[in-house]
Amino acid sequence: MLLRVAATLLLICVQSLHASALPAASSYEFTAYRMQQYNLAQHKHGCRGAIVVAEARAADEPVLTRRCVIMKVPDFTTEKYLEAQRQNAAAILILLPKNTSTIPHDIIQSFMVSESEALLKETIMPVYVAPEDEQLLCMYEEVKQAAATRTSSIFIRVLRSMVTATAFQILVSNNSPIKAITDNTVVTLEGVLPGAGEDPPTIVITAHYDSYGLAPWLSHGADSNGSGVTILLELARLFYKLYSNPSTRPQYHLMFSLTGGGKYNFLGTKRWIEENLDHAESSLLQDNVAFVLCLDTLANGDELYMHVSRPPKPETPMYAFIQQLEEVVSSRFPWVRMGMVHKKINLGESTVAWEHERYGLRRIPGFTLSHVEDPKSELRGSILDTMSQVDFRKLKRNGIIIAESLARYMYNLSDKGSPKDVQVFKGHMDFQDSRLTSLMSFLTSMPRATQLLDKEPRQILLVNTLEHEFRRYLLQVHRHTFRQDKRWEPDITFFDQMNQPVMMYRVKPAAFDLFLGGCIAGYLGIVYYGIQNFGYLYTKLKAAVKSKHQ
Repeated sequence: MLLRVAATLLLICVQSLHASALPAASSYEFTAYRMQQYNLAQHKHGCRGAIVVAEARAADEPVLTRRCVIMKVPDFTTEKYLEAQRQNAAAILILLPKNTSTIPHDIIQSFMVSESEALLKETIMPVYVAPEDEQLLCMYEEVKQAAATRTSSIFIRVLRSMVTATAFQILVSNNSPIKAITDNTVVTLEGVLPGAGEDPPTIVITAHYDSYGLAPWLSHGADSNGSGVTILLELARLFYKLYSNPSTRPQYHLMFSLTGGGKYNFLGTKRWIEENLDHAESSLLQDNVAFVLCLDTLANGDELYMHVSRPPKPETPMYAFIQQLEEVVSSRFPWVRMGMVHKKINLGESTVAWEHERYGLRRIPGFTLSHVEDPKSELRGSILDTMSQVDFRKLKRNGIIIAESLARYMYNLSDKGSPKDVQVFKGHMDFQDSRLTSLMSFLTSMPRATQLLDKEPRQILLVNTLEHEFRRYLLQVHRHTFRQDKRWEPDITFFDQMNQPVMMYRVKPAAFDLFLGGCIAGYLGIVYYGIQNFGYLYTKLKAAVKSKHQ
C-alpha cells in the first residue's frame, strides 16, 4: 500500500513538471541596447553597469532586490524606476514595441517624461531596451502571471513555487570592462547660395541632425530633429531655384549648415563657429550677419515659439523677419499660435538650451523656431520619437511659413500685398509631399546618435548623403570634421558596449530542488522500509489475498 502511495506521488510530480512546460523556449538569445552612458563637463549621465546575472521579475513584484525587472512601455514610470533603484534591482529590461503608433498618446507622454528624468543622473544599475518579439512577450506574460499569484493564499503560493513554477534567468556576461571612447568626431556641413550685389548681408539657416534617447541604438529622432533637417533641405532646394535666375536672386547671402553634436551641448555648432571666427581668414560669419534662424522640433503642434536670448530691437533685421513670420501666420494660418520665449544666456551654466545661444555667446543675432516651449521638454530626446509621431501636414505648414517669411523679408514684399494674395512658393515652387516623406523616412531609418555617426557604416553613409544633398543645391560646400579635444568646454566622453547579446534561460526556482530532493528522499525511504520489513509485508499481503478468495 505504501509503495502504491509513493508511486502515485511521484507520478503527480512528473505530471506537474510536464504541465509547467510553456511556449517560451528553454533558452533564447537576443540583442538588447544599453542605456546612454556619457560624461558632459563634470556631470555623469546614464548607467555605468553592463553585466547582468539575475532572475526576471515583473515590476509589480514587492521584492526586486537582485532581480532583473521586466517592463513594457506602459510599466516604465519614474516611480517604478526609482523603486527598482531603491531596492537595488540587478537590472531593468524594457520591451519596446516595433510599431509605436499603437501606443496611446498619454502612455507615450508618460514614458518620455520618465525617460528624460532617468537620463538626468547616473545609475550603477544596468538598464537595457530590447525590441519586442514572441519569446520576450511570452516571458513577460509568465512573469506577470507569477506576480499575480502572489495575491493568493500562502499555501497556494508555496505549492506553486515548489512544484509548477518556472523562472527566467537573464544573463549578460561580457567580461570586458566598459571603456571610454576617445576618438569621436563630429561633422558639420555648410553651403551657400551667394546673393546679388557687393558684400550683401548673410542669413544663416541651421539645424542639428543627431538624435538622442534612452538608448543610442534606438534613437531615431523624427521630430527632434529630423523635422528641422527635412525643412532645411527643402528650403535649400526651393531657394536654389530663385538664386539660379539672376533676375530673382536677392541681395542676401543664404548660408545653410547642418551641425553634429546638437544633443550634447551643440558641440558641433560651437566648434564650427570657432573655426569660422577664430581660424578662417575669411568667412561669411565674420561679415554682416543679418540673423541666424535655427530649426528645431517642427513636425507637430499648432504652436510656434520663437526662442530668443534677448528680445530683438525694432529696426533690426531679426525684428523685421519676425514681423514677417507673424504676418504670414495671422494671414494664412490663423489657428497657429505664435509666441516669443525670452531666456537669457546664463554664463554660469556649462550647457546651453538652444542652438542660437551658441551664436549669442559670440554676439551674432539669432533665434530658434520650434513648436516646443520648454527647452527641457521630453519631446526633444526620446526613443519613442519615431516616424509615427510626425504630422506631415504640420511639417509642411511650418516649412511654408518659414519659406514665405524669408521670401517676403528678402524681396521686401510687404508693399506688394498680404501673404494670402502674394505667395511665392506655389505650383512648381511648392513643398513636395513626396520629398518631405522620403527625407523623413531616410533620416528615421537608422539611429543618429552622435556616438554612432562616425563608427557605423550606415551612419557614415547618412552624413555622406546629407553632404551630397548640399552639393546638389548649394555652392561653397564644406565639410568640417572636428575630433574630440580635451580643450572643448564642456568636454564630452562617451562609452562603449551600447549593444549586448543577452541570454534568457528557463529555470526552476531553488525551492523546486528542495521539493524534488524531498520526493526522492521520501521514495527511497519507503523502498528501504519495504525491504527491511519484506517478511511482514509479504505475510500481510498473502493474508489479504487469501481472505479475498474466500
